[in-house]
Amino acid sequence: MQTSDSARESWPALMEQAQAGDQLAYTRLLKALVPVIRAQTRKQIADNALVEDVIQDVLLTVHRVRHTYDPAYPFLPWLMAIISARAIDALRRRGRHQQWEINDDAMPEVASPPDAPQQDSQEELAGYLRQLPSRQRDIVEHVHLREMSLTEAAAHNNLSVAAVKSLLHRALTNLRRFGANHDRS
Repeated sequence: MQTSDSARESWPALMEQAQAGDQLAYTRLLKALVPVIRAQTRKQIADNALVEDVIQDVLLTVHRVRHTYDPAYPFLPWLMAIISARAIDALRRRGRHQQWEINDDAMPEVASPPDAPQQDSQEELAGYLRQLPSRQRDIVEHVHLREMSLTEAAAHNNLSVAAVKSLLHRALTNLRRFGANHDRS
């Protein structure tokens, strides 16, 4: 749906009225923007569901930052900056999510003896954990093995959350180092 130039020319006035509290003008403006937002977003994103998410995000952003629009300046560049930023944010979020997501169908079926490999890996993990200083070991066990939150682990160990994070970081660094040294032997 192509928006006419005359309709677009009314957007600054509608936004100014909306900024002054005119709900009807604001509703008319938002309804007029949706097709433009959709068309612009589709130029950057092919996934229809993600396009719809971006449209909603843009409308929320316009609502949240409408006070920043200056009617003395063109409306479309202001809107396009918001659309572009929200589309890029959505693509980044999707990229981060897909990077870690593994489709179960893509996973190879691995036949393994029932107890031996799991027992070996548990003994190997226990060996690595024994090499850690006791406070680091306790934090790793609480957070990663018992699945406590950082807050719970902090309370359990009479530490601050920042101290738990620090101990956890050092423990994981040590565990990586132990694993790297193990791989070289």
